[in-house]
Amino acid sequence: MASIIREVGETFGALVKGFSVTFRNMFRKTVTENYPYEPVHFQPRYRGIHVLHRDESGLEKCVGCFLCAAACPANCIYIEAAENVDANRISAGERYASVYNIDYSRCIFCGYCVEACPTDAITHGHGFELATYDINSLVYRKEQLLEIGPEAATPSGR
Repeated sequence: MASIIREVGETFGALVKGFSVTFRNMFRKTVTENYPYEPVHFQPRYRGIHVLHRDESGLEKCVGCFLCAAACPANCIYIEAAENVDANRISAGERYASVYNIDYSRCIFCGYCVEACPTDAITHGHGFELATYDINSLVYRKEQLLEIGPEAATPSGR
């Protein structure tokens, strides 16, 4: 008989504990974000669309070293490097990326490319709206990645 009373008491205590959590949260303000009517608030290290950067003198930071493409597990980065000439400098290094494409239909936003870049030429931005009906529009070219701009980039965290 005592065990039955103890079991009923433990069950009632568990119910009270569970309902206390429910009632405590039931009257709190909701945290639903009304996207797209309100701006989305990102965490500082959110990994969105990539951003290619320029240095202070306006030259591209990318030196065409292929480390980002080698680090990418999804194999979504395609680079063609070309030699820099003094008459028309594109980057500060000996080479530059004449073609730099990222295929967002394959990208998993892991951040390995950002970590592998020795010149901090590529970082993640806060862009996230990639929905499209045309899969070819998910391949971003170098010009598109450069025009996103450094103000959209997140800190690299190094």
